[in-house]
Amino acid sequence: MATGKLLQTSFDVVLFRLRLSLVFVLCVMAGFAHAQNLSNQERELYELIMQYRQQNGLPSIPVSKSLTTVAHAHVWDLQENMPFNSLCNMHSWSSSGDWSSCCYTSDHARAQCMWDKPRELTSYRGYGYEIAHGFTSRPANSATTVTPSSALSGWKGSPGHNAVMLNQGIWLDHEWRAIGIGMSQHHAVVWFGDEQDR
Repeated sequence: MATGKLLQTSFDVVLFRLRLSLVFVLCVMAGFAHAQNLSNQERELYELIMQYRQQNGLPSIPVSKSLTTVAHAHVWDLQENMPFNSLCNMHSWSSSGDWSSCCYTSDHARAQCMWDKPRELTSYRGYGYEIAHGFTSRPANSATTVTPSSALSGWKGSPGHNAVMLNQGIWLDHEWRAIGIGMSQHHAVVWFGDEQDR
């Protein structure tokens, strides 16, 4: 009888350990997904950009929680407040949030406003460099959306944006060590950074 109880106890211990291991794995996976905080569309955009970089002999860039936080804040601001006009482009920020507002002009005279956003909104220590894609006015058809593939196509077709993604031209000396993705119905933004997210 004692042997039967011992076997039952050993089986219970093994079963308990398996359950505990499964709970640990699920918690780690949930933590990873939460830390990255990407929607399915944002994950698809990230994967498309990484495939494009790999096709051009460049390494993948780790997703940054901080830069994704900035991307989510900015894409929300673009969607809800449309802080751009004939003078201010899509890198502009409205005065309707917990951030400093700015009008980013095509001459890049106020580029510091963009570069500083990650440090202003998160604990990220480096500058952030953004590419943005979307509608500059509300589409007549509310069902019209920006997709991961339309955003990537738009950036590939723009020499300045393409250079950021592929570390070309003035971006040649930058080694991207962090990336953040944000998408809304009408906009997509990607933030690149030289510093690893801590």
